[in-house]
Amino acid sequence: MTQPLPIESIRDVRAHLAEVVERADRDDVPTVITRRGKEVAAVVSIEVLRKYQEWEEREINRIIDERMANPAPGIPIEDIMRETLARGE
Repeated sequence: MTQPLPIESIRDVRAHLAEVVERADRDDVPTVITRRGKEVAAVVSIEVLRKYQEWEEREINRIIDERMANPAPGIPIEDIMRETLARGE
């Protein structure tokens, strides 16, 4: 079972930004930031961000390769991109 992510309000993050950044960098633990109780952002280590970006690029390329191998007329690239982003795997 995974641990719940730390959640802090924008006000708390402003007051303790150095701690939030240190936790993300040192422990690889993201902090979810809320505004008026709604989750709006997260502080993650640069390593986590780069891994996500690499995954996203691989996933887009995989879908493009899949569609190019079995092309169907009339499928715009915008639909492929939207489908990729919607999967969020």
